[in-house]
Parts: sequence; C-alpha cells; structure tokens
Amino acid sequence: MKNYLEFEKEIKNLEEEVESLKNPYGSEGISEVDTNKIKKTQEEINEKLKQTYASLNSWQKTLVARHEDRPKANFYIKKIFSQFTSLSGDRYFGDDKSVIAGFGLIDKKSVLIIGQEKGDDLNSRIERNFGMMRPEGYRKCVRLMKLADRFQIPVISFIDTPGAYPGIGAEQRGQASAIANSIEQSMSLTVPNISIIIGEGGSGGAIALASSNKVIMLENSIYSVISPEGCASILWRDPSKSLQAAEAMKLTAKDLLKLGVIDEIISEPVGGAHRDPDLIASDIKHALIKSLNSFKNMSKEEIYDHRKTKFLKIGRDQGFNKSSNLKNSGLNYQRTNFQNIKENLKKYSLIYLGVSLMLIAGLLATFF
Repeated sequence: MKNYLEFEKEIKNLEEEVESLKNPYGSEGISEVDTNKIKKTQEEINEKLKQTYASLNSWQKTLVARHEDRPKANFYIKKIFSQFTSLSGDRYFGDDKSVIAGFGLIDKKSVLIIGQEKGDDLNSRIERNFGMMRPEGYRKCVRLMKLADRFQIPVISFIDTPGAYPGIGAEQRGQASAIANSIEQSMSLTVPNISIIIGEGGSGGAIALASSNKVIMLENSIYSVISPEGCASILWRDPSKSLQAAEAMKLTAKDLLKLGVIDEIISEPVGGAHRDPDLIASDIKHALIKSLNSFKNMSKEEIYDHRKTKFLKIGRDQGFNKSSNLKNSGLNYQRTNFQNIKENLKKYSLIYLGVSLMLIAGLLATFF
C-alpha cells in the first residue's frame, strides 16, 4: 500500500482512479478495460507530479525526506555493492543496530560502507532505533575507519538520521565524545571518504559521518543542525512554525550547494526517490564511481589537504592553501584580490589619506 503526503491528495485520488479503471470487475460484472482513459489519467498524474514537486517549499521537502517508502541505506547497500560483509561491535560495549557497516566491492574496488538505517516497518524501526545512533555505533564506525585507513580502502557513508540518540544511557556511555571522535577520525583519514545524504541529515548525528572529501545530497533530502520542529520550539516556543523555521535554516540541497556546504546534488525521479528506487540506486552508484575515480591519482597528503581545505573554505572566498614557506607546514588562508586591497587600505589608511590630501593640494595649487 502506497503512502501519500498531505500535499499529494490530488495525486492519490488520480492513482486510485487508475487502479479502479484497471479492474475489469465492475458493479455490472465483467466489463472492458478502458485503456485510453487509463493512459490519459496516467499522463495527468505525471504532469501533476511534475508541477507539485517542482514547487516544493523547504518544509514539504522535509516531509519527502522522511517519507515512509523512501529507500533506506540497507536497500542501497544491497543494490550498489557486491560481496558486502557486515562487521559488528565497538569492542567496548556492544553493537548498534542503527548503523550497518562493513566492506564490499563497487566497480571491483574494495570500499568500507557505513549506512545509518531507519528500518522499513515498525518492528525494524524499533530495532534500528529509528536511525538514531548510540555511542557504540559511532565507536564501531571509528574502529572500521581506522581499519580502512590502515589498508588504504576508501570510505562511503549513507547518511539518514534525525540525530544522535539523546537517551540517558547514551549520555552515560559518552555520546558527545563518541561523536567528536568520529568527526576527528573522518577528518584525519588519508583515504577518500564520500558521504551521501539520502534522507535526513540531522545535527551531530549526521556530521559525525559526513565530514568527508565529498558530500553529496539527493535532491529531496535535508541537512541541518536541528530539525525544523526543534528550531521552531527553541526560537518561537511554537512547533507549528516549522515551515518558517525550515525556510530560515536553508536545509535543502539547493541552498546548501549555493552556500558551499555540499559538493553535488543527485536528481531524483519525478515524485521522489521512493517512486523509482532502482533508478536512484543506479544514479548513486554512477556518482560514487565518478567521485572515487577523481581521487585515484591523489597522494595521501593531497587527499587529507583536500578535505581540510574544503571545510576551511566554507564561508570564505578562497579558503586555505598549503604554505610554500618551509617553516610553516600548515595551511595558509588565501584571500581574493579585493580582500587584499581592502586589507591594505585598512592597514595603511593614514598613509593613503596623507598622499590623497597632498595630491588634492597639488591640484588646487595648479589652478590657483
């Protein structure tokens, strides 16, 4: 049974009409199926889907990202990778079912795959804790990322979580430090790591695995520091202002690409990824292979510097480049020409003012 969102009521009615037209058993017994009417109604559905999904606001995209039928990490892992071997446990406490992790092959290349899994039905969602990872989940990822780094195996992460689990047990077992260690390990890898946000990318629970060389988002996914409802509750004490919060947070793929927070957007089939899961899985596989090939000729140091520069560049024009000074082995901030001129004007403002006054005085002397 299909699940529909609030703004898909007209589409739901049309699709129910198509199903009834396909049924040859009517109220008067067996009747001829009207194929022309079915075709016409299907064309109307396709047009309505295009119009609806072309004008979604930020809150509606949030609802699409959370859609019950949207493909989850487990689906993509089965479709995209071969010979996947799941590995469990953090070697400290236990195994976290909300994250699937292991090694597999893509285009005959070994990769470490990490997927935040929400589950497909009520029982699996409870078992997976709705994709909210506990400390042992992040520690498992850190353990496997270290292993991948040792053997020079690229890391691929599928991000889909409302956030890290905020329960008492998780806090007692060091949730904050587990997230921080996961971010640190992701940033310090000397192998390429690629993250794909397939649904929700919520808070530190997402960035713990999305601190990557390349962050890719599906067209109708979201990525934010907090959920729109949580933001509305904090700012306005009113969860009903979720639309206003979602618009202000700039959490859609287009907004984040413009801000430089992500690197690429993968277009979804008309009506969302859940309407053609096989097609979106194929597109993701193609994007992953293309991204992995782009790092093929880069050294360990270049891969590390690429990731570091990418994050330091967010909110800046040029970012940081490796210093040519032998005494400084770190990264130096690179300014634009306009920023350099502005900085010089500010630094030597009195000198420039004095020179300007002298020039003006000289010009006045020639006329008078």
